[in-house]
Amino acid sequence: MKSQETGWLKNMLGWGRRRQSRTCEVLYAHAVELARDPEFFATHGVPDNVDGRFDALALVVSMVMRRLKPLDAEGAELSQELFDTMFADMDLSLREMGAGDIGVSKRVRVMAEAFMGRLDAYATALDESDRVALAAALERNLLRGDGKADNSLVDFVFALDQRIASVDDGVILAGRLD
Repeated sequence: MKSQETGWLKNMLGWGRRRQSRTCEVLYAHAVELARDPEFFATHGVPDNVDGRFDALALVVSMVMRRLKPLDAEGAELSQELFDTMFADMDLSLREMGAGDIGVSKRVRVMAEAFMGRLDAYATALDESDRVALAAALERNLLRGDGKADNSLVDFVFALDQRIASVDDGVILAGRLD
């Protein structure tokens, strides 16, 4: 079991695999830029702290991965690279904040598991255009139970998802969200 866990963690972080592509690095930078939209924090009450920024990024990366899903093998590979890049960045950020090696791997594992739950909740709500389910997921995750996901936040997220969904296949596969 230990070797399976180690293999999962190595794969999750891209360790032991080829370095993430330049395309993925650019795509991740675009996702970070969208997640830093001041509207998340100033208008919709997302806490402007480490947890709030992680949750805004998790939301945006979830939408991008959802957009990549129907793009066959190339989309699946880029989606995996995006996940790997995000969590390599989380690993680096935790280390820069002073977390030790053992603490980092445990925290990154918890963050990755939390992300996967968010990805599932957001994708299901968005796929079904379920405003109630999306609001509940946003309250639980993005707002961390400290606020109500009002109609303006739900509308903002649906609009952001539509913006990402409207990106041409070739453009997103080239690493851009514009």
